[in-house]
Amino acid sequence: MMVVMEGEEYLTAEEARSLLGVKVATLYAYVSRGLLASYRQGIKRQRLYKKSQIEALLGLRPGGKAEADVGASPSPGAEPESDEPQIPTAESWIPYT
Repeated sequence: MMVVMEGEEYLTAEEARSLLGVKVATLYAYVSRGLLASYRQGIKRQRLYKKSQIEALLGLRPGGKAEADVGASPSPGAEPESDEPQIPTAESWIPYT
């Protein structure tokens, strides 16, 4: 159910989550950390996400390949594959108490 407004394509939370291959909580964490913006649609509080921003996040994956395994993460101590910014894992944002 992609929505087009003023020439910009928007995805629902489920579409964005599916495309990124993440859980809903991780999608919301990306928004709260400023990696992704969400936009309210209508009075039902449904959130929409710009398709171009989702695609840009996919481009931040190691090697810049959207086809890469979304859930894959380098082994501990491994060097990053490139100097491109990496999407931090949700676990790195959650403080352990």
